[in-house]
Amino acid sequence: MLRPAITFWMVRLFICLLIGVSTVAAEGMQWQAGVGRTEITPTGPMWMAGYGHRDHPAEGTLTPLWCKALVLEDQQQRRAVLVTLDLVGIDRRLTLDICEQLKSEFGLDRSQIAFCCSHTHTGPALVRNLAPLHYLVVDTPEQERIEAYSKQLVGKIVQSVRTAWNSLEPASLAWGSGEATFAVNRRENVEANVPAVRAAQQLSGPVNHHVPVLAIRNAEQQLRCVVFGYACHATVLSFYQWSGDYPGFAQMELESHHPNCTAMFWAGCGADQNPLPRRSVALAQHYGRRLANAVDTVLLTSDMEPIEPSLGTVYQEVALPLDTLPSRSELQTQTESKDRFVVARAKKLLETLDARGHLEETYPYPIAVWKLGQQVDFVLLGGEVVVDYANRLMSELGQQRTWVAGYANDVMAYIPSRRVLQEGGYEGAGAMVYYGLPSPWAPDVEKIIVDEVQRQTTLSD
Repeated sequence: MLRPAITFWMVRLFICLLIGVSTVAAEGMQWQAGVGRTEITPTGPMWMAGYGHRDHPAEGTLTPLWCKALVLEDQQQRRAVLVTLDLVGIDRRLTLDICEQLKSEFGLDRSQIAFCCSHTHTGPALVRNLAPLHYLVVDTPEQERIEAYSKQLVGKIVQSVRTAWNSLEPASLAWGSGEATFAVNRRENVEANVPAVRAAQQLSGPVNHHVPVLAIRNAEQQLRCVVFGYACHATVLSFYQWSGDYPGFAQMELESHHPNCTAMFWAGCGADQNPLPRRSVALAQHYGRRLANAVDTVLLTSDMEPIEPSLGTVYQEVALPLDTLPSRSELQTQTESKDRFVVARAKKLLETLDARGHLEETYPYPIAVWKLGQQVDFVLLGGEVVVDYANRLMSELGQQRTWVAGYANDVMAYIPSRRVLQEGGYEGAGAMVYYGLPSPWAPDVEKIIVDEVQRQTTLSD
């Protein structure tokens, strides 16, 4: 006689437990997330970006190049769009064109949009990024191919965002941090000596080996997207095949481990960091696996911290000052240089002088901070930023919770710290030629950038 009653109460208890589990799951799904991707590998031969020694267009494809987009929406229906690109960099005008289309179609303001480049040196050249290194020194047919690709790129990026926007679904976010140690400070270590110096544990110079990880899971707790970063140049490969370099291999590795997951990479402050040794496909694959393993270690073996469903986004362009500008006569002298890149820059600057009557003394430098819950400050800096910035900001704002991306929104030049600027060299001054800026930066650029980041972290709370 007791069995029916016992069965009845057992069923009720089971139902209550199910309801409780469902409620907990629902409470964890207070984010919305959507992902999209579009292949951006050039369909024909064209000039490659990143190196000045190349003398002919690409010859084929090792791995496809991608534009990937992640749309996040918090509990208050505030949205943000992260776009990652297998490109050496993008320019301000390109991002403005894309942002105008995203504003028109989705109502997004500038602070809600971020573009992060992997800085692969086996991707295509664009019209305005590194123009004196590529676009300004090739013949007219090559320039036309670069122009056509740049125009097509805008539409492909918008399409990726549209796909992500239309796939929004309940999601949970969690974060953690891993480590990968293949990045080496290239200013303070001779490349040929690195294997021996590493074996003796005598590598010199500042590095940042953190691997920030953001995991986005759906209602079934399946990994839908993983976003990760690392501070190191994507310069393992320097040949004539399209490739995402080690970041591309890392993303491919993660996507093979996690079916139906989109892996997205952002480059950190690795302007003075190289993957050493390098120059082979096997090494690019090796570093990609090591980075993917660092991410998987966080995903599979660590206790990732949930991110509460609140989102804050701030964006500001600051007037970053240049040092003493060249005179017209100095530029005319430069047009007689034996260095074709110096000549290309000088001629372009003279055109600007003729059109405007002056050269700009500052550059509109992009800085953004996204706050994910109360857990993560995601700092997005333009240009090729040296590692000192990440180390300083992490120290001042919070070691693990502060993520600092370089190569974001506009890659207009190297961004040296005050230390690197005083030391000079390629990152401190020499590379300005290839980006087309007329002089090195003024001494106070680090203070201006750090002060603005500090200001934005309080505004995004």
